[in-house]
Amino acid sequence: MLRYGELKKMVQNITSKMLTQTLRELEEDNLLNRKVYPVVPPKVEYSLTETGKELIPFIEHIGAWGRAQMEKEKIKVEN
Repeated sequence: MLRYGELKKMVQNITSKMLTQTLRELEEDNLLNRKVYPVVPPKVEYSLTETGKELIPFIEHIGAWGRAQMEKEKIKVEN
């Protein structure tokens, strides 16, 4: 589980508005759980749902593909 501030630090160059919007969309799509604790100050934690966890291998594969494409482009530019 991660809190909002932790997510904000992990995702560089994202505005608060965009992070909040994205978290809401992921929750609506059943990819993210949002747990609100009844405390002051407010405490909210986010975690992946089982459906969200199922996407991890696909996201890792796409990331590897993207890095490989960037490397190919780098080689092309250098030649």
